Amino acid sequence: MEFPKDLKYTKEHEWVKLEGNVVVVGITDYAQDSLGDVVYVELPQEGVGVTKNESFGVVESVKAVSDLYSPVSGSVAEVNDAIVDNPEVINEDPYGDAWMIKVELSNAGELDDLMNADDYQKFIEEEK
Repeated sequence: MEFPKDLKYTKEHEWVKLEGNVVVVGITDYAQDSLGDVVYVELPQEGVGVTKNESFGVVESVKAVSDLYSPVSGSVAEVNDAIVDNPEVINEDPYGDAWMIKVELSNAGELDDLMNADDYQKFIEEEK
């Protein structure tokens, strides 16, 4: 299981990568592994507002349907349409090609609430 050190993590198993005033959001290796084979993903439109800790989409696997929660508040700057057409990429490359949305931050301070890789790894071990 991978825990890239350059990312931040949520308790809902999303990851965040800061790129200037925009964050890239996806689901973690742990999340995709727990879900099993991902068969469908629903993402918001560009320009839509998202709010920290509120659902912005859905991921469906052969095992379950799970909401996706925004780790930050802001406006959706870009959507990864490629994973809508090919959701299996989420299982293959959760930290790369399977990013989900890019959000223009409205409050950079919200990033301080996220976990680093070591804290996220400990959180998962405690959750098991």
